[in-house]
Amino acid sequence: MNKNKVLSRFDVLFLSFGAMIGWGWVVLSGNWVHTAGSVGATIAFIVGGILVSFVGLAYAELSSAMPTNGGTMIFAERGIGRKSAFIAAWGLALCYISVVAFEAVALPTVVEYLFPNYKVGYMYTINDYDVYLSWVLVGVAGALFVTIFNFFGVKSAAFLQMVLTIVIALIGVMLIAGAGVTGSLADAEPLFVGGVSGIIVVLVMTPFMFVGFDVIPQTAEEMNIPPKSIGRLLIMSVAFAVIFYIGVVIAVGIAVDKTTLSTSVLPTADAMAIIYGSDHFATILILGGIAGILTSWNAFIIGGSRILCSMAEKEMIPAWFGRLHPKNKTPTNAILFIGGLSMLAPLLGRPMLVWLVDAGGLAVLFAYLIVSIAFLQLRKNEPDMLRPFKAGNSNIVGWLAVLLSIGFIILFFPGMPAALIWPYEWVIFAGWWVIGGLLIYLKRETYMKSSKDISSSKTM
Repeated sequence: MNKNKVLSRFDVLFLSFGAMIGWGWVVLSGNWVHTAGSVGATIAFIVGGILVSFVGLAYAELSSAMPTNGGTMIFAERGIGRKSAFIAAWGLALCYISVVAFEAVALPTVVEYLFPNYKVGYMYTINDYDVYLSWVLVGVAGALFVTIFNFFGVKSAAFLQMVLTIVIALIGVMLIAGAGVTGSLADAEPLFVGGVSGIIVVLVMTPFMFVGFDVIPQTAEEMNIPPKSIGRLLIMSVAFAVIFYIGVVIAVGIAVDKTTLSTSVLPTADAMAIIYGSDHFATILILGGIAGILTSWNAFIIGGSRILCSMAEKEMIPAWFGRLHPKNKTPTNAILFIGGLSMLAPLLGRPMLVWLVDAGGLAVLFAYLIVSIAFLQLRKNEPDMLRPFKAGNSNIVGWLAVLLSIGFIILFFPGMPAALIWPYEWVIFAGWWVIGGLLIYLKRETYMKSSKDISSSKTM
């Protein structure tokens, strides 16, 4: 079915950039500096930025060549095959859904900073964290709000994204600029914590933080812009996000001393208060954080619902996920599914924040790896494909994206400093693939038929 082409250049840029900068920089930047040191955390984000830049270039070329919703899956299917397409799309879906669930846990966490005594109605304890009814209800209410907003069409969601992203960017610039004027290099010490291991622990979080540029190819059919502009906007959003994150890490490192860093609930907010000499500025930063929660939440419901819808259209998962709103042409069932999952996340308490970052980060790396391989395969097998945006004449971009993706994946496995936590993170990651296997089994007849049809068309 046709989608409404309603997204402008600004809509696309704000959608991607807003998705990447979200809330993570507020809630986790102090943890990054505490774990790796000021310079160590900066190095981690520089290396992570290099990875996402090379992968982003591969995405940019393929997005301009194949401006179709479900981009990751489409690239993998055409470049490698249907099985790889399913793995890439399903892995990306886990990442998107984990971000949405992350935000449903982050929202009550930030409200707790503003209203320390609002938690009432003790329910139970998970991993030493007490879960309260009022805390859960805040996350559920946020999930309900963003889900309803997306239900009424992508244009309304894009407008919300633009407004909130501008708010975040302005507050982020206030933090970075203020730290540059009043920050102390003495507070940046220790420059390194934990040596290489500390850097690696932060490094494995960066793919999850930079997830968002890949929302662009998921909504390509709803963009009212030339294909060449899709690639340019994708790379532009990646560059902005890399600069933003590095700036925030440096700002927190030079604005907050070691003692405050180790005792603060939200060191980024405390850094803002220290820089401007007033707790009111910490509140301003928290409001920017809430805006960040909503931008990521909004963007990944958009991206996640489109990837599930595209998978349904390709008969990889049940057709129920592919049903579109008769007027708005939005994948309503997929939106409701993701929104429903996000309403369950607060029930697992604040520990879910780290679990989701790690499990979602590993999942998206598999998607990046497959897309990078598809990039190289299409360069080899379809050299004459129209590529309005081209990531250089050589294949070095694709090879570096492949090698970096593999390197990052290895860091998550047992024995490495940043291995997934057993059992929580492995259960999330493995459980998702079990669900995918069951869906493939239910669709096995149509899936195999479609696979044969694709194989036949390639040999003709």
